[in-house]
Amino acid sequence: MSRISRRFCGLLVILSCLLAASLAHAQTYPTKTIRMIMPFPPGGPTDIVGRLVAAKLAEQLGQSVVADSRPGASGNVGLEIAAKSPPDGYTIVLSSPVIALSPLLYGKLNYDPWKDLAPIALVGTVRNVFVIHPSVPAKTLKEFIQIARRSPGKLNYGSGGIGTTTHLAPELLKSLEKLDIVHVPYKGSGLALIGLASGQVDMEVLAAPAALAQIQAGRVRALAVLSPQRLPDLPNVPTAREQGFQNFDISVWYGVLAPTGTPRDIINRLNAELIKAVSAPDMKPRMALAGVEPLTSTPEEFGNFIRSEAARFDKVIKEAGIKGE
Repeated sequence: MSRISRRFCGLLVILSCLLAASLAHAQTYPTKTIRMIMPFPPGGPTDIVGRLVAAKLAEQLGQSVVADSRPGASGNVGLEIAAKSPPDGYTIVLSSPVIALSPLLYGKLNYDPWKDLAPIALVGTVRNVFVIHPSVPAKTLKEFIQIARRSPGKLNYGSGGIGTTTHLAPELLKSLEKLDIVHVPYKGSGLALIGLASGQVDMEVLAAPAALAQIQAGRVRALAVLSPQRLPDLPNVPTAREQGFQNFDISVWYGVLAPTGTPRDIINRLNAELIKAVSAPDMKPRMALAGVEPLTSTPEEFGNFIRSEAARFDKVIKEAGIKGE
């Protein structure tokens, strides 16, 4: 056997050993408790989704999956903790759009969302609805835009705070349609909804489940759902797409990430388990109670989605001069 042949055979042996070790690693993982970090306070949608997913993962994996609430700095405390954890598959984090928006809103973060966290999978979404106070004489999204265009600076909208989806969604519409509508920030989207129902503000974009009771009571009027399809709870409310607005789909989404450097076989295993978890027959009704629609993706699809969301809101944030609080 020639020297080249011996080297080639040796290389094949090494590669075979590495592959065998990787497969063995994937088959034995996990061997201890997994921590799922929740970057927002207990009781909110992120926390509810995370605990449901954590419980289902534990059931499937045969190991405890502990939901660890680490709120602060609009979700960035929990994401930073995850980013700086060992990349061994035993720390994961559930993120909302904050992973895409924080680099745009804050001048400096103590971690790099693009480099320090590896996407695993999308797991769910909460659809938004565009609602107005009944005193505004618009029956469609197009009519609202016409009214706003005729009276620049006269209409206002409420939001749950600077940099939230409830803030950025109307700013996206303003950017797309060149509108002048005044922002009125509240300390939470629930307070903003109260402000809308009482006539303090004219318009709001917020989670459809949160707005449903006020819509049904006639205290606010729904003009559009900002999702690809109509919502079962609001079957008579058309989508923004149906009304000719192709770029105004906005939702609050949730996905799971791990510290960068986590072995690919573990990422793949977790991706498969997350898809299995949110697709389980008993999970859909549980998530629906929290107003969440299950989603699935590959790691690459989730990573591309984060980048596309960041690109979509980058111009909006710069144009409006928005800075995170």
